[in-house]
Amino acid sequence: MKFLVLQHISVEHTGSWRDVMRANGIDWDSVNLDEGEAIPALDGYNALISMGGPMDVFDIAENPWLETEKSVILQAVQERGIAFLGVCLGHQILAEALGGKVGRMAVPEVGQMTVSLNAAGKADPLFQGLDETLTCLQWHGSEIQTPPEACEILASSLACASQAVRIGKRAYGLQFHIEMTAETVCEWGAIPAYKQALEAALGAGALARLDADIATRLPEFNRTAERLFENFIAIVRG
Repeated sequence: MKFLVLQHISVEHTGSWRDVMRANGIDWDSVNLDEGEAIPALDGYNALISMGGPMDVFDIAENPWLETEKSVILQAVQERGIAFLGVCLGHQILAEALGGKVGRMAVPEVGQMTVSLNAAGKADPLFQGLDETLTCLQWHGSEIQTPPEACEILASSLACASQAVRIGKRAYGLQFHIEMTAETVCEWGAIPAYKQALEAALGAGALARLDADIATRLPEFNRTAERLFENFIAIVRG
């Protein structure tokens, strides 16, 4: 199988999921949209993945390629039935592409937090074998405020109702992150917009504290990420 990965900044890649893809013999192509790379034709790809980024889905003037990405995701999900997984910004782009609305949160979610699966989430194949409460990394100031039609919400947090969604049978969005590596927090913290959001939420010195917190639970994150992504691969295989 072969996956297509859309990236909005180089440090927000598929992280620990790269190891899962290698272990399952999956090839993948990465497209750096913020660097002007074009999205190739979808022929030959079994799944489309859209990762996070420092921009918002409505920052079209500064990032006109967001409109192209929405069109490609709409084509993949509605016209071709290609399996899709969106993370953070990618989760929000999925919603907007299919007619939902994304807006700014009153209070951003930043830091190590938890999300809870609802009944639909606990029954969904993407979350099989996982606990109903998942520890994760949050780093976002916008959220899905109006889900698209036929959108099933699978998980929520106290601050954000749409932490995980499914549209149709094979299109998923995750607002949260579990794909972290040992380098993730430091790499993301080097992005000015991310560091500013982190310190605004958690205070001065937050980067070092968050890096230490994630490091202590990295094996747990890796196990969760591996199981979820293997579940996604099973959904792709059908």
